[in-house]
Amino acid sequence: MTTTPEPTGAQRLVGDIAPKLAELTDDVLFGDVWARPELARRDRSLVTVAALVTNGSTEQLVSHLRIGKANGLTETELVEAIVHLAFYAGWPRAMSAIAVAKKVFADDRDDA
Repeated sequence: MTTTPEPTGAQRLVGDIAPKLAELTDDVLFGDVWARPELARRDRSLVTVAALVTNGSTEQLVSHLRIGKANGLTETELVEAIVHLAFYAGWPRAMSAIAVAKKVFADDRDDA
């Protein structure tokens, strides 16, 4: 009996409507770019969270806060990064990002 592999996050999110985007996300973004040794995954997560906060991409921020924690960032470090970004990305973006972080961290604690 052959088991089907668990769908990736990208496949679950957009695979039904944009399978090529899911494929590129899995193979190029996470399969190549995130695997490059020049930056640790923890550092890539911090940079990614900062970029998402800066451009107001709160929907993507949900998963990348969790990825950041899985890659070794603490909730305190992630919050501090958002506080720091308030002065560079703008207060409204930081406030929106903190609201997302608060919910994600609470949900994670509830799921534990």
